[in-house]
Amino acid sequence: MARISNRFLREGRQLPSELVEAREQIKALAEGYGLDFFETIYEMVTYEEMNMLASYGGFPTRYPHWRFGMEYIQMQKSYEYGLSKIYEMVINTDPSYAYLLDNNLVVDQKLVMAHVYGHVDFFKNNSWFAPTNRRMLDQMANHATKVRKLMDRHGSAEVERFIDRVLSLDNLIDPYLPHIQRMRAVSEEELEAAEQDGSVGKLRTERSYMEPHINPPEFLRAQRDKKAAELAKLRHFPEEPVRDVLGFLMQHAPLPRWKQEIVQIIRDEAYYFAPQGQTKIMNEGWATYWHTKMMTRDILSDAEVIDYADHHSGTVYQAPGKLNPYKMGVELYRHIEERWDKGRYGKDWVECTDPREQRRWDTGAMEGRDKIFEVRRTHNDITFLDTFLTADFCREQGFFTTKYDPKTKRWAIDSHEFADVKRQLLQMLASRGTPRVYVTDGNFGNRSELLLTHQHEGLDIQLDWASVTLANLVGVWDRPVHLDTLLEGKPIRLTHDGSQVTRADRKETEADE
Repeated sequence: MARISNRFLREGRQLPSELVEAREQIKALAEGYGLDFFETIYEMVTYEEMNMLASYGGFPTRYPHWRFGMEYIQMQKSYEYGLSKIYEMVINTDPSYAYLLDNNLVVDQKLVMAHVYGHVDFFKNNSWFAPTNRRMLDQMANHATKVRKLMDRHGSAEVERFIDRVLSLDNLIDPYLPHIQRMRAVSEEELEAAEQDGSVGKLRTERSYMEPHINPPEFLRAQRDKKAAELAKLRHFPEEPVRDVLGFLMQHAPLPRWKQEIVQIIRDEAYYFAPQGQTKIMNEGWATYWHTKMMTRDILSDAEVIDYADHHSGTVYQAPGKLNPYKMGVELYRHIEERWDKGRYGKDWVECTDPREQRRWDTGAMEGRDKIFEVRRTHNDITFLDTFLTADFCREQGFFTTKYDPKTKRWAIDSHEFADVKRQLLQMLASRGTPRVYVTDGNFGNRSELLLTHQHEGLDIQLDWASVTLANLVGVWDRPVHLDTLLEGKPIRLTHDGSQVTRADRKETEADE
């Protein structure tokens, strides 16, 4: 993979005067519409440089690893064969850096700039991005320096092998952890006090014959059991199931210091990118909403309309059987804006059951613009769809659910019902193809083995992928690792001992324990 020149670190190729003028115009328009964004620095890059940047996730200063080279070659071939083209890339930093493809048409560059200002406004103001490191460009450079030093000290092959192992686990994090305290740490003093205080409080009585009535034996027994359960919980490791598997490994796996640093680097970067997955529909929809607004109302010349319409339609094209986040996001923002402009919310609207009255409903509230700014600030994709998806919207967009037919070996339409469509959309967004796995016991069987539990949500895990993941977990934990899950409705336990994975019926394994 070609080496990225130092100019990407801070100094970019200058924009031509025509685009400098367009940038200032679009920036003024965006601010006039109420967008609030970080300083945005644009750099012109060739398609090779764009592919290099994309393979690094937008950060040219990342640590060296063969995976980035592999992704670069894939993107390069895809571009050369005409299968895909990256028009722009923008990263969530302050200031924010945006890269423009130098062979784009001028109208495309204008569209991209308007789109970028929408993204940067979203990065700055959406609450799910609030915990992210706005100096991540510098942090990535620090990570790269640290990894190179480790490679010099321990050998490139050894460090890369461990990075490979941890990268296969980088989705085993808790994306909500930056926003909530899952549990508090239990001190040794609290545990010791709980162990010593095994007594159960009683009500005082001077008449012994009243004792069974004032302090019933069954109540005292229940209280003793409760205290015993609380003590067992405090002694349990971990006290509560932990979804942040990578963080648990970083804290408790028997790793040398340099391997702990690698886990921390990959975990930090995984948490930095997590909000982008949580808000893909909202983020792309918000940027698309504003680029369409500015381009069609303020920016386009007559000569640019056809090229703009051609390229924009490709962006929002909804392919059969797929969910286009640009299309879904922009249409739902428009739907929300129309509803709040016409007052189609609140008690009166909900209680209206006459379709003709609903179609005529317009109170002249004109609160749509304020509402979409509020939505942009507080929601993620799941709450966005859960709160604002309506039966009318699904009907207008032609949504339906599909189901695989084993007889015809084809996917077929299953339902047009709103409840079914919404349930399937939310289920898809909740998992995003990643199973929810929790650490439930860090000293399983009192043998320092690791027990994980898969929260089954209707989809079985892929056994071949699970086998590879368990092998990598064993490589980090250095003891056998178990995974409890369901397969075709039956509880099973997968166990990897470092050499092979075995599968057992969970009832049998629990009986052995």
